[in-house]
Amino acid sequence: MFQHNLVLIFRNFKKHKSTFFINLTGLSVGLCGTILIFLWVKDEMQVDKFHEKDAQLYQIKANHHNSNEVKTISDTPDLLAETMEKELPEVEMSVSMMSSTELPKFTLSVGEEKTKAAGQFSSPNFFQIFSYPLIAGDAGQVLKNKNAVVISEKLAMKLFKTTENVVGKTIDWQITRFGNQGVVSGIFKDVPAGSTEQFDFVLTTEMFRDPVLFRRNIHWGNHAPSTFLVLKPGTDLVNFNKKIDGFIQTKLADSNVRLFAVPYSSRYLYGKYENGKLAGGRIAYVKLFSIIALFILLIACINFMNLSTAKAALKIKEVGIKKTIGITRKSLIFQYLGESIAMAFLSLFLALFLASFFLPVFNEITGKQLALSFDLKTVLSLISITIFTGFIAGSYPAFYLSGFSPATVLSGKINKNMGELWARKGLVVLQFSISILFIVAVMVVYKQIELVQTKNLGLKKDHVINFEIEGNLGKTLDVFLSEVKKQPGVVNASSLSSSFDGSSAYTIGVEWEGKQPDETVNFGNISVGYDLIETLGMEMADGRGFSKNFGADSSKLIFNETAIAAMRLQNPVGKTVKLWGKDAQIIGVVKDFHSESLHEPVKPMIFRIDPRNHWKIVVKMEAGKESETIENVRRCYQKFNPGYAFDYVFLDEVFQKQYVAEMRVAVLSRYFAGLAILLSCLGLFGLAAFTAEQRRKEIGIRKVLGASVAGITSLLAKDFLKLVVVAIFIASPVAYYFMKNWLSDFAYRVDIQWWMFAVAGAAAVGIAFLTVSFQSIKAALANPVKSLRSE
Repeated sequence: MFQHNLVLIFRNFKKHKSTFFINLTGLSVGLCGTILIFLWVKDEMQVDKFHEKDAQLYQIKANHHNSNEVKTISDTPDLLAETMEKELPEVEMSVSMMSSTELPKFTLSVGEEKTKAAGQFSSPNFFQIFSYPLIAGDAGQVLKNKNAVVISEKLAMKLFKTTENVVGKTIDWQITRFGNQGVVSGIFKDVPAGSTEQFDFVLTTEMFRDPVLFRRNIHWGNHAPSTFLVLKPGTDLVNFNKKIDGFIQTKLADSNVRLFAVPYSSRYLYGKYENGKLAGGRIAYVKLFSIIALFILLIACINFMNLSTAKAALKIKEVGIKKTIGITRKSLIFQYLGESIAMAFLSLFLALFLASFFLPVFNEITGKQLALSFDLKTVLSLISITIFTGFIAGSYPAFYLSGFSPATVLSGKINKNMGELWARKGLVVLQFSISILFIVAVMVVYKQIELVQTKNLGLKKDHVINFEIEGNLGKTLDVFLSEVKKQPGVVNASSLSSSFDGSSAYTIGVEWEGKQPDETVNFGNISVGYDLIETLGMEMADGRGFSKNFGADSSKLIFNETAIAAMRLQNPVGKTVKLWGKDAQIIGVVKDFHSESLHEPVKPMIFRIDPRNHWKIVVKMEAGKESETIENVRRCYQKFNPGYAFDYVFLDEVFQKQYVAEMRVAVLSRYFAGLAILLSCLGLFGLAAFTAEQRRKEIGIRKVLGASVAGITSLLAKDFLKLVVVAIFIASPVAYYFMKNWLSDFAYRVDIQWWMFAVAGAAAVGIAFLTVSFQSIKAALANPVKSLRSE
């Protein structure tokens, strides 16, 4: 029986070649898109899951309760990790870590060999808690000594040209203006791509706490490193979070910080917090692309279902005869489902070829290193998706065709079935509703990205480069800046303690007249150099900027407009406030500017003069002279800092990096919208061809009676265009709802305009008309004599 069904499937494919190739192409393209998204989703879901202690591994988050908001950050007090391990019986091990994502790159040198590398500071338990295998050294001992440094295989090869006999050798390291010498105590295997922590070497937390080297004050009110815990098996997270909620208050009574723990491997997908509550994160994109994959597959299945039900009339007598000779409905269902599943597996092989062909492009768009591997889990997933696709695609034809009564079929009473007709129309409407939703999404995403790229940020980031202060620059900063300003093409130059990417320090240590006893405001705290405001083209709303013409400005402050509003100060210039207990005078108010992405509203900010904390230099250049100016600055840099590479980045690139996820969504949405439209048109093309074939004699009669080609084309096309119009009305509110939700993630966003739906609708109607018109015109131009002759 199985062999018989295979023969029937082969004969049906051979007999209806056009339908076969349309179905094969549609399902293959749909499966290809689904496979690519499956690989991406699988990769996202596996990030940070490789650690052996994953089930017990947690990160401590800190909620800073301010008067105007609750701000959730990962920075915690230096002493938190070790204190929790000592005082809380639920804690098995702990790590305090300054992650490489929070630090600029280090300069490492061995003799004359210098290189840039990503490093972090971690406490001794690091390699016992996290699964980064060592190829040299003992996990429990490599970070015991203050001057220890553990390096990656790749870094060992770069610095020493070998991984053999490297332990015990010394490395000079420097981060901005701070540096020291370390002794290699171990080598670890290169960090896998599926880790959120990407680093080349690890230094000790004891080194980070060195009061002479980094001039840091270690106390419970100073937050810098992240804290990670391994909880004992069986620990109830809800109860543990209740226990640690007020933990810092036991050390610092007036602290406004509340703690809670989250699973370490969940923070990648669930990393967004609003007012102290979890509000999603990258999981939104995982869900979005999963839905897109489902939609694309659904459209491909609809094509199969539509063409199969349209061809049903050709199989009705076959069903009647088979039922008359005793074949059961169950056998017929298996036959037709087998046909669709066989088609799905044929499509899978073609889809795998297409996926492997497009994978490099897909990796470039997504920034991933995906590979089409065939491990057991992937193979089972692909087989499951294919069987599901085949079942969904063939379910309606199987259950519909097998349900005919043999007596009714063989009597010739079945001509048209309204259920079948409405089902086909409904499926076409669903296809184009999804396509219209994609078109609207593409336009909304495009407009939002355009806003991100063109909105006035309150500072001028064009033609500005920035680079780190390291080597001798920290000792000769004023002289170096003075020399840079003399270079041809340089408009201005200054220094600061922030990258203007939202990573500035924060403080609540500001007191002002009229402040309520229980009032707390979190201020962004940026130490700047003279001319910084002028270099970045910021505008003063009141008062003046920092200037050496007025003497020392070390006890002066500049606030932004949002900060002044939060403090409710009238005529603030000249007033005295207290910063960390010391009097400071407000000399100016700078107009609000965006130091973070447009996802976030403008925060209260303080500018102050403190060159000791600066680690970035910014240089404004004349437009059109960037290349020669950069070369002039490079020569000046190498004169002051011989042996160090001049690594710079344009400031507008720094801002662009904040929207990497949105940029990728924009690009992918265009591709997937095109794919959805292609599949919809493919199905419509096949359906129009079949409709034209069914109405061949009618068209012949109309032509004999004088109907024009335009009239016949309009006759055949209008029914399909009506369905597209219905799809517009269905898709528009759905698209509005989803895009409104997506835009809510931005503090500054575009409005969804009516014309976006009009353009999407017009595009859908135009595409559908062109698709149907090809078959309609072909039918209208056919010789009526051939269509009217006796069969």
